[in-house]
Amino acid sequence: MIASTRRWLRRNRTNFAVGVGVLGAGYVAGQYVLSKVVEARQRMAEDRVAKENLRRRFQQNQEDCTITVLALLPTATENVLEALPVERITQDLQQKKAERLGRTAGSLDSPAPLPSSGPSSVTDDDGRSLASLQTDSYVHASQMAASSASGGEPGASRPTKSKAQLWADLKITSITRAFTLLYTLSLLTLLTRIQLNLLGRRNYLSSVVSTASHSPQDPTISLENRDDDNAEQTYGNDFETNRKFLTFSWWLLHRGWRDVMEKVETAVTVVFGPLNPREDIPLEKLSALILDVRMRVEGATQEQRRSHKWLPYLLPPHDQEETVLRESGMLKSTPQTQSASILSPPSSPVPTSPPPLLASRPLRRLLDETSDLIESPPFTQILTLLLDATFSHLTDHQIRTDAYKLPDPSSIPRVQEVSDLDSGLAKAKLANILAVMTRQAHVIGNGVPNRYAQAVEGVKELEAFAAVIYSSHFEFEALGDAGSSGAREAQNEEVREEKRQEPVVMDAASGMFETVWERIVGQ
Repeated sequence: MIASTRRWLRRNRTNFAVGVGVLGAGYVAGQYVLSKVVEARQRMAEDRVAKENLRRRFQQNQEDCTITVLALLPTATENVLEALPVERITQDLQQKKAERLGRTAGSLDSPAPLPSSGPSSVTDDDGRSLASLQTDSYVHASQMAASSASGGEPGASRPTKSKAQLWADLKITSITRAFTLLYTLSLLTLLTRIQLNLLGRRNYLSSVVSTASHSPQDPTISLENRDDDNAEQTYGNDFETNRKFLTFSWWLLHRGWRDVMEKVETAVTVVFGPLNPREDIPLEKLSALILDVRMRVEGATQEQRRSHKWLPYLLPPHDQEETVLRESGMLKSTPQTQSASILSPPSSPVPTSPPPLLASRPLRRLLDETSDLIESPPFTQILTLLLDATFSHLTDHQIRTDAYKLPDPSSIPRVQEVSDLDSGLAKAKLANILAVMTRQAHVIGNGVPNRYAQAVEGVKELEAFAAVIYSSHFEFEALGDAGSSGAREAQNEEVREEKRQEPVVMDAASGMFETVWERIVGQ
């Protein structure tokens, strides 16, 4: 029995060997395929987590931008309100009205009535307009202090102006103040988006590099801040550089807004100067006048808007960068520069030592990239959209409902839109419109909640523009920090040249920003 079994095994040993080999090969192949499937599934899960982390970082960054804008806007608002004291002019008009009423009351004892200075309807309109301006407007603290000081000291009284001159000043000042704040809000929003998204991109790279250096076996992207673990890390951990870079918004808040105000005031004087405050203005005409002001400020044609230089309003010239850091408290003043000030006339040179700012390549590169983005065509396009949203909210919502007593367009059912086509024929006196603009100036700068900031956030192209900034040139960022200084400078110039021709800019110029973020994250 054993011998026969042995002979059977000997005769079939080849078949057994082939069978075992086939089974072994099948097992190995199955394990290989299974490992590849598991690896692919794991890679897909890691990519999904990485994309979700990237999206979460991006969304959090945009929320930080909104909070930062709302925190910085009151600073510019205070400067604008102090430079354009509408409430002080209103008080002067009220004082003149009180004096006129006093003289009129004193003349009632005479038997013969004195001729009035104008029709009764005109006098009533002035009274109602001044009452609206006085009761509905806010009074800035600096204006109250200046008013009390001038009222307490006889020698400090302001030059006396006629009623017509005061109304002309009130007209130009109130419109200029509201429009200047709208431009400042839009410019500050774009500048903050550029700054925080550039820094957010650096912090994202820092997370990637620090994760790879700590655990090479785990390629996932962590949201944990590990920048401080390695002092030599060059991605996003330079807190001092980040602080200095964000400090450059000081220029717009303290200097750039004034240049914007001067340009807006010139346009408002030309467009609204000939109008009489007692004149009835149709809503359509008011919209046309506001559009005329915007065309004079931004440019009448698309080519003029593209060629308009917004950079001087947002960032200082190179020779004043160090002075901005010193005025904002980031640099200590030296004995030679303690007496110099950024608010001094441009003709007086400020003695400076060799600027340490130029020695900081990360800061220099951030400023250069910010300048390139501000001077790019997409910046002008997005700014135009933001201004459209803010001016539309002022005209089509606030002035429409408060001055023209028309229903808000958002509250009108679509069924009634056809019957309300004559809303553009509604009229309101310019004085009443000025009262609304005077109130809205405070709402633009200090409103809680800020409806104008919400209107800006509602522009979808703004988030797409931020996504382009947040996700562009990752390879350059990595190579630029890892390479030599000469390679960095060469790559910097190369990337600047590529930026002028990259397809993202073409997408922005053709209004296709909404698809950029989906392309970036691979949806």
